[in-house]
Amino acid sequence: MIKISLFANGILMIACFLAGCSNADNTKSTAATQKDTTEYFNLRPKLEKDYGYSHAVKIGNDLKISGAVSMNDSGIIVAPGNMEQQMKNCYGDLEKILQHYGYTFDDVFAENVYTTDMAGFIKASAFRNTIYKKQFPTGTWLEVKGLAVQGQLIEIDMEAHKGN
Repeated sequence: MIKISLFANGILMIACFLAGCSNADNTKSTAATQKDTTEYFNLRPKLEKDYGYSHAVKIGNDLKISGAVSMNDSGIIVAPGNMEQQMKNCYGDLEKILQHYGYTFDDVFAENVYTTDMAGFIKASAFRNTIYKKQFPTGTWLEVKGLAVQGQLIEIDMEAHKGN
């Protein structure tokens, strides 16, 4: 009888231990789910709907921003033929999106530049020193045959992360 009682107590202790572990896992899972909420942002809602994309998506502390180009809210190219001004306009839009989520260029860890004129981009690239004052992010610069709208010289996308 004593052996059965000890055996039952042992089983009960193991069950309680396993239940405790199971609850701890559920708590972590719930916290992770709450932390990884997905938020979408549209800078120019009508244009982005017409073209079929969201300008930014934030998941948890990670922010992915689609390519910014130099255009107004009607989709008209701003500063055609002027690489430096188109670059400034791109960074202006990117800053608006970063600020919407409480980020700055210091939080950007990856940046990709697509241009139809690499030589022109390199000449104007010193402007980036006014954007990235702390450190440059990783990045890729690509010369492409064309961008979405005729007359666009540059498109910049980026990713940012905000620490806890």
